[in-house]
Amino acid sequence: MGPLESIQASAGERVATGTGTGPRAPRKRSLRLRKLDLAILVLLVVLLALSATPWPSAMLIRSVFERGAQSTIDEMTPYVPDTPLQAQTGIVYKPGSTFDAFSPAGTAAALPTIVWIHGGAWISGAQRDVEPYLRILAAEGYTTIGLSYPIAPEATYPTAVRDINEALAYIKAHAAELNVDPGRIVLAGDSAGAQLASQMTTLTVNPKYANLLGIQPALQKSDLAATILHCGVYDLRAMADLNGIVAWGFKTSLWAYTGTKDWSATYAGATMSTIDFVQSDFPPTFISGGNGDGLTWLQSVPYSNRLKDAGVPVTELFWPADHQPELPHEYQFHLNFAEAREAREKLLDFLSTNAARKQ
Repeated sequence: MGPLESIQASAGERVATGTGTGPRAPRKRSLRLRKLDLAILVLLVVLLALSATPWPSAMLIRSVFERGAQSTIDEMTPYVPDTPLQAQTGIVYKPGSTFDAFSPAGTAAALPTIVWIHGGAWISGAQRDVEPYLRILAAEGYTTIGLSYPIAPEATYPTAVRDINEALAYIKAHAAELNVDPGRIVLAGDSAGAQLASQMTTLTVNPKYANLLGIQPALQKSDLAATILHCGVYDLRAMADLNGIVAWGFKTSLWAYTGTKDWSATYAGATMSTIDFVQSDFPPTFISGGNGDGLTWLQSVPYSNRLKDAGVPVTELFWPADHQPELPHEYQFHLNFAEAREAREKLLDFLSTNAARKQ
């Protein structure tokens, strides 16, 4: 047998016995192709799931927000004064929903009351996130209340609005035991909570808006002393024009909160856009936002201008676009910033002017 025949015979034996390397290459390629097909299939399933429901993305955003909230709590805590406070925590205003109340220790008086609605893009957060700030304000002679409310996607719009209204009804009904002056209530909020605070103010002041929502306001116009709005959202049509990762986060959150991807063109988008329902008889309003927060220019400044155009007394605190350091979203809680401390002092001045205790 010649050399060529020997090679062919040897190759034939390897094919027959499966010990050679030649036939394995097609099988390896086939295996790689099957793995690739499987990966593509998994990716398609994931993309389909993400396009069909906001839940996975909302849970991811929530986890990021929760880590950030704890960091902010840690930053605020050293600024809480040693003033003794009376704390009533975990007060149930309806099954599953609670609030915490703080007032100066030893007081039995009815004090001007700041009801604070926490942020968290409507899909995260709790009243504990703002507790240090509420303690800071309570030490100045106020009763402060931090609300919980149902968050998305577990609960969709307008569930939170209805629950907050029920909380306000409970607070008013139990004013004496909570050291609340029911005629000097300040509605306050940050981020998504600012949107909700502006919405509760609108609900209280504008009967046509209340009728549109189908909600009987718990408060009367005369109960409202002022409104405090930090870093909020007041015009959902403008949110629809955002781009980038921040836009993705807000759009996902609004999808989860409203229950629809088309939130900007629906009943939810229309009624959440409080910029369209401003009236001249709105209470005095404190509004602020950081220059490094896109929402300041897209939301807070236009809303402040709409309030002023309507003749509402407005105290605004904004910084030039080139201000350094750039002040981020929710800058007011980052009390290591001198600007956040300035915001706190200006807020206290605003409160002393517009929510002073009745004599």
